[in-house]
This record gives sequence, structure tokens and C-alpha cells, in this order.
Amino acid sequence: MSSWPFPVRQLLEFALPPRCPGCGVTVDDDNRFCGPCWQALDFIVPPWCSSCGRPFAFNRPGDMICGPCLEHSPAHDGVRAVTVYDDLSRQIPMRLKYGRQLGMAELIASHQVRFIEEFAEDAVLVPVPLHRWRLWSRGFNQSVLIARSLAKRTGHRVETGWLQRHRPTPPLRSMTGKQRAQTVKGAFRIAAGKEPQIRGAAIILVDDVYTSGTTSSACARLLKKAGAKSVVIFCWARVLDDAVQ
Repeated sequence: MSSWPFPVRQLLEFALPPRCPGCGVTVDDDNRFCGPCWQALDFIVPPWCSSCGRPFAFNRPGDMICGPCLEHSPAHDGVRAVTVYDDLSRQIPMRLKYGRQLGMAELIASHQVRFIEEFAEDAVLVPVPLHRWRLWSRGFNQSVLIARSLAKRTGHRVETGWLQRHRPTPPLRSMTGKQRAQTVKGAFRIAAGKEPQIRGAAIILVDDVYTSGTTSSACARLLKKAGAKSVVIFCWARVLDDAVQ
């Protein structure tokens, strides 16, 4: 509401007061958490795995790599997630995707800004694409909204036409790791004629939630195969349950 003229903003705030995106209580401004929800969010901060960004419980000397990365090197070059995925943090992407509260994209981007200085000034923001059927039914791609909000804050450019999801896929949450990989196999492709633009690019792949990494890894492999120099994933929340592989 902050962009509305002052009299209109006063009227809107009286009729529709800003509410905490976590629990819904009235707060001072749009997209702000109340004190208890802010304290309850489990923010991901260093130290973390130098390969995938998985947080460590304690400081470790040098560039340490987590067990899963030692076993299987990831297809991407790291994950930067704002929070651990839990009952509270999941409310944000849920309100964005299914509640159509588009301001949640601004909230997510406002927290992702703290990661951006790690990466090249010319890094390109590439949203994870939706299939056209999902896009038509939902009306928007939440990853595009997040990427554009982040671009407004940082000046990085957004490329929505490099990656395509040309085959629809069902929800992956109830599948095993092997089932997830098989489901997304061949679902994405590089758009025709985009390889020269991708070659040598530092890419920030934007998504809302990093669960097992199946979707983002499929995208990262394609971008790397097309010549991308690096692919780092930015998301709001990351599942850290080791059972989700």
C-alpha cells in the first residue's frame, strides 16, 4: 500500500489493515512479520556447505562440503535459501501461489537481496518456468514475480525466455527421489536459439521452494550444458529433511 497517495492509503489501511504473512495479525506495514513470527522463522545463515549451501550446525575450518555433496556432486553451484522450510515459512509461497497474494513475491525478494553481493554484477536472473497449462490456470508464474521483484531491487536483468517447461509434470511431493527424477526427465528444454546468450553467463535460478532439488537440478544441467558458467539457486525456503532425497 505504500505506493498509494496518502489519503487513499489511509482509507485502505483503515479498511484493510496490513497483516502478518505468517499468522495474520495486524502489523505496521505490508509484508512485515509480527514479532513472534519473526522470532520463529529459522533463517539460514553461514556456516554452510561450500558446494550446496546446506547449513552446518557449527563453524568448520575452510571450505567444508556436506555429506550428500561428497557422495554426489550437485548439478548446480549452490543454493541460497532464506529460511528452513517448516509450517511457518511454507505459508509465504502458499499465500503467493494459491492465495494470490502477489505481495509475497516482494517479501521474498526483500530477503533474497542479502545474497546478491556474493555473485557477479552481471549475473542473470532466470525463473524456473511453468508449463503453459499451469500458467493459464494460475494466471502467473510465482518465480517470475520473485525474479522481477529482485531485479527491481538489484538492477540485475531477468530472462524468462531461456528455459521452457514443454511437458507438464504432476506434483512431486509424494514421490521418491527416483520417481521425481524420472518425472522431470525431459520436461525442460533450452529455448531455440538461446544458447549463444547463455554461453558464459553466471545464472541465478529463481524458485520459491527447494525441496529435493530435482526440478532445479534438471534446469541447472540444461543451462550448464548450454554453456552457462555457473548456476546458483535462490529460493525462499529449503527442506532440510535428509529423508527427502
